[in-house]
Amino acid sequence: MIVYLKYLVFIITTITSFCVAQDFQYSKVMPVPDMAQFPGMFSGLDILEEMGFEPLKGKRLAILINHTSINRRGEHLLDLLSRNRSDFDIRIIFTPQFGILASGTQEVKIMHGGEDPWFGAPVKQLWGRDFRPTRRDLKDVDFILVDIQDPGIRFLSFITTVTKVMEAAAQLDIPVMILDRPNPLNGINVDGPVVHPHYQSFLGYHLVPVRHGLTVGEYAILVNETGWIRQSARVDLIVVPMRNWKREMWLDETGFMQMSFVPGVENVSTLLSLVGMGLLSGTNISAGLGSDGAYMQLGAPWIFSKQIIRSLEKHKLPGVRFTAVTFTPDSVSSLIANPLYRGENCHGVRLHITDRDSFSPIHTAAACLSIISHHYPRRFRWIGDNYIDKLYGHDYLRIFIAQERDIMKLPATWSKDVIKFSKFRENFLLY
Repeated sequence: MIVYLKYLVFIITTITSFCVAQDFQYSKVMPVPDMAQFPGMFSGLDILEEMGFEPLKGKRLAILINHTSINRRGEHLLDLLSRNRSDFDIRIIFTPQFGILASGTQEVKIMHGGEDPWFGAPVKQLWGRDFRPTRRDLKDVDFILVDIQDPGIRFLSFITTVTKVMEAAAQLDIPVMILDRPNPLNGINVDGPVVHPHYQSFLGYHLVPVRHGLTVGEYAILVNETGWIRQSARVDLIVVPMRNWKREMWLDETGFMQMSFVPGVENVSTLLSLVGMGLLSGTNISAGLGSDGAYMQLGAPWIFSKQIIRSLEKHKLPGVRFTAVTFTPDSVSSLIANPLYRGENCHGVRLHITDRDSFSPIHTAAACLSIISHHYPRRFRWIGDNYIDKLYGHDYLRIFIAQERDIMKLPATWSKDVIKFSKFRENFLLY
């Protein structure tokens, strides 16, 4: 089958009937044959591999990758390229927030500031002060390859990092190729507040909802075509699309390996809960980091579980049920070195997602915070100079809770923006 697939890809240049229908002004989508006759999903990396990585040969490469840069057999991009090392000249490797994780909760596999063991290229993490490539980083580079799995959550920084790479490439007139990967939370559901311009940050760099429903390639095309790169610059962007992915698919329905998206998140259910429970990092409520239930439970030493559960049950939130839990945060890895309430017994609530299609993680998290604030007004706090506003996208959540407004009406404050964004994004959908 592999040989036949390579033959199919070889004749791409003479086949036009299988091209993606979308036409863009500044971005190109590589034409790919229909592979419906073959089982399973093909990521952009799988497509490029079947082409023998021909578009990369002879190029001086910079690559943006992490541990999710794997093919359908679970092999990493660097391992694939290293098999024909003489064909590729990798000058620098960029990694996003969290670097390249090994399996489970082990340490970072390739350290920032070191060299990779395959090509001896320097490794630079685009995070903190070094959040974008410099001219010096790219001085000997004539092509940039991007292959990372975006978690599909706006306040996680991966797409912002991709954008920063595109910004640097636009300034130096370097082409960027993005290997498309699915939205792990499916490509249909769009939910949550859209960032207001005054609250833009690295956690909300673009004016999109918390859950945007875009693939990596679609998001990059949207950014490029609408001039969302700094100073409205455009980059010579090439997207290698997927095949056999459908928008209604969750990642665990694609046949691809599940892995740690971010520390403590190793499956789709936890990732879905993170859409809402990630907001707790703007509060003094633990989201379970440092325990074996990160983002699936919440608590604090001063919470009485049954009281919170009784109040939550009155809201009749769809797709989820709650049970009492006690957990003790500890350091499960160096990436969570000092979790909130480390070494203290936290009492709270465990989430059990019963229907992920109807479950609203943002509404659920907002209800939890509203109830805790109501029952413990002297203990509950927003932290980090209203860090919650950067995560949420504006200050409505904080205002709702401060004024003790009906939290059940909170989704109505973002529904119109979600409808507008859903219509807007149709111009950039590839599948």
